[in-house]
Amino acid sequence: MRTVIAGGGLVGLTAAAALRGIGHDVTVLEQAPEIRAAGAGIGLWRNALDELDRIGVGDQVRSMGHEIDTWFFDPTGQSHRAAGYGDADHRFLLVPRPALNTVLADAIGRERIRLNTGLIGFTEDEDGVTVHLADGDLKADLLIGADGVYSKVRRWLLPNSDAYQDLGHFAWRAIVPAGDERPEGSVLTIGRDRTRGGYARVGEHQTMWMVNQFDAGDLKGSKRDRALRRAHNLAESGWHDDLLRMIADTPEDDILENQIMYVPELPTWTSERVALIGDAAHGLSPHIAAGGTLGIEDVGVLRDELAGSAGLPEALRRYEIARMARFERVREFSASVEQAKDAEEFAERYAAFSHWMLTA
Repeated sequence: MRTVIAGGGLVGLTAAAALRGIGHDVTVLEQAPEIRAAGAGIGLWRNALDELDRIGVGDQVRSMGHEIDTWFFDPTGQSHRAAGYGDADHRFLLVPRPALNTVLADAIGRERIRLNTGLIGFTEDEDGVTVHLADGDLKADLLIGADGVYSKVRRWLLPNSDAYQDLGHFAWRAIVPAGDERPEGSVLTIGRDRTRGGYARVGEHQTMWMVNQFDAGDLKGSKRDRALRRAHNLAESGWHDDLLRMIADTPEDDILENQIMYVPELPTWTSERVALIGDAAHGLSPHIAAGGTLGIEDVGVLRDELAGSAGLPEALRRYEIARMARFERVREFSASVEQAKDAEEFAERYAAFSHWMLTA
């Protein structure tokens, strides 16, 4: 089967590797001039690592990441963890995004990735799907939209489905050289004025810090100023001096600042020959720290359906039914976690989500 995947990020590259494993002739289209990652680090839960094992890169990914044992803190440093949940419900692997994407690109073969290639549309008919590019057309049996919250494939499949801003919700992140901060990190502090953040190792010599705020108000000053001002909402009585120092020492150009975007709940994720996966289908707020994992889950379900005996339209329909049903619950958990008022409530709600995600 000839398969074109729009988007050379984590989910698109994972899909390419997975579908190559069941015999698809895969081409990845990436509009950027290189395979790169929009983000600092990404958390991968056990279910995502299981899928990476299936495409043969699990051990390599584990070797580059740092296992996080999650605890949640209030602004004074008091720790919280929900009772009644096991260690597995609190552990994930934090991996640097650029290195992860490099591993995946190498796994599928660079010759299967077309850089500087943006889509300008597609046309479906009974013989296949024609992907329209600026420099000509590409014929395929299947088109997969893995092109993120701003997905062009989604826009053409479902007009009026553009992502929308979660007004007032911003995030700041950076990867910095590891110093003398606590190597176990602080994972997440639930602070004043709907601010959350902390830091964690993403490798032996790198630490990622992150701060986000709902209802962030006016954004004054530099990115560093804006992040540092909000980080003070997480720091009392000497707690998080390390975080404040790391932000203050981070070069301005190394800081990522993002307006958080949501993909609206969609009436469908597929057509006869087109499927949406990852954030293109279900982009949510990053505060549940599972977007990459859930996108990789999409890949596993889609691969298994395509490897079965059903024809292409039926396989895509089965994938859609399974994933849309799961995301009804994901949205409920996401809203619950977002509204947690303090660290104790956050710990309870997050553990309920992670346990469900790993076991349901």
